[in-house]
Amino acid sequence: MLAVLAPEERARLDDAVAVLGGLPLAVLTGAGLSTDSGIPDYRGPQSVKRNPMTYQQFVGDESLRRRYWARNHVGWRHLRRADPNAGHAAVARMEERGLLTGLITQNVDKLHSSAGSSNVIDLHGTFDRVICLQCASVFPRSRVAEILEELNPGYLERESDAGDVAPDADADVDDTGDFSMAPCPVCGGMLKPDFVYFGENVPKDRVAAAYALVDTAGALLVAGSSLTVMSGLRFVRGAFKQGKPVVIINRGWTRGDEFATLKIEVGVSEALTYLAERLPDVQPSR
Repeated sequence: MLAVLAPEERARLDDAVAVLGGLPLAVLTGAGLSTDSGIPDYRGPQSVKRNPMTYQQFVGDESLRRRYWARNHVGWRHLRRADPNAGHAAVARMEERGLLTGLITQNVDKLHSSAGSSNVIDLHGTFDRVICLQCASVFPRSRVAEILEELNPGYLERESDAGDVAPDADADVDDTGDFSMAPCPVCGGMLKPDFVYFGENVPKDRVAAAYALVDTAGALLVAGSSLTVMSGLRFVRGAFKQGKPVVIINRGWTRGDEFATLKIEVGVSEALTYLAERLPDVQPSR
């Protein structure tokens, strides 16, 4: 159930309607949008301190890679069971109404697509694919799960009480030393979840497509992102340099605050639902 917006929160969102109204929008979302779906974020005011695996650690340290796969084996099921929330549904309604040039999400949970959004750039990839770093073959995560279950019988049952799960499906599991990793079914090479790790670059074609959405938009709406990493912040800077309004909805400081036309600290799902109901249709360009 959505929280009831306070009068001052509604007033701030009305300011956002005034800034964004009639303009085609590019939307950028982060982990703060998925917290209402039961997926903790990285840097929210109530978030647990995390030390996400870096790409260099994953490929360079077998023990860390084993630990990651064990934790991911438990955690990916949490993401698979998560349902879109009201915020995801609101963005899908905005797209259906023709308000968006497109959607850029930093999340790997695919909840925007599940909610009905179609023009989605999954900037950091998605949790449901696995890639081989040697032969570049790509596999459904469900297939790799079956292999891992065969290699590690009883592990899921033993770790069924795992605690916190990060947005990249990294579950809070400590007993990982005897976990058997799955080799690539094609070449026997190293498998990696097909999303962008910290220290890894977003593919250039994906970045270019995201910039194109911002370039064709009249304004940028950021929802649920602290913009701490450059992969998202660059689009805020790009819109700002073009003189386009930037509205950021996020609880707590973001790295993009200095570029924001308007910063609103309110629940993301509630804010997006409010905007989806009140933003006017896009006005034709003259």
